[in-house]
Amino acid sequence: MDPFWRECLLSPVVVNTEERKETAQMTCKIERHADGQQTTFRLIGYVQAEHLEALQAQLESHSPRTVLDLDEVTLVDVEVVRFLGRCEAAGIAVLHGPPYIREWISREQRQ
Repeated sequence: MDPFWRECLLSPVVVNTEERKETAQMTCKIERHADGQQTTFRLIGYVQAEHLEALQAQLESHSPRTVLDLDEVTLVDVEVVRFLGRCEAAGIAVLHGPPYIREWISREQRQ
């Protein structure tokens, strides 16, 4: 075995506590833009199941033409993925975002 790989495989894993703190402090932000024809909700950051109640309330209080823009979403959990799938099924456009989210939504819908 190559000495480099042997060292990598045998080296202990060190967890950076600063990195963990930053991840724990990540939150979700929801920005709304309405132009009279359409309402766009831009989701930013780490969207978790705990944010869905607030997002759902905002979706219900706006125009029928609604868009969820995931361009700045960094991370989601499974409940959010299922929610996004239900939004699409209800006619809400889900745009942009990381490819893994689109793939995950597709997989959840096939189950």
